[in-house]
Amino acid sequence: MSTKEILEQALNLKPQERFALVESLIKSLDEPDKKLDDIWAEEAVKRLKAYREGRLEGIPIEEIFKEE
Repeated sequence: MSTKEILEQALNLKPQERFALVESLIKSLDEPDKKLDDIWAEEAVKRLKAYREGRLEGIPIEEIFKEE
């Protein structure tokens, strides 16, 4: 079934059913990607280790959030 056919069927739903469909689709896009979470966790560990070993400089939080 093509995207166009799916859309045509969806448009024939009652408003409440269309709303539920849209909400479900949006939620499916917001689900975290476990692989990306694992990659970022590994990167955070590497950066913390580098910082503690003096191979990476920190940036003061005041500098990060200062308004220009």
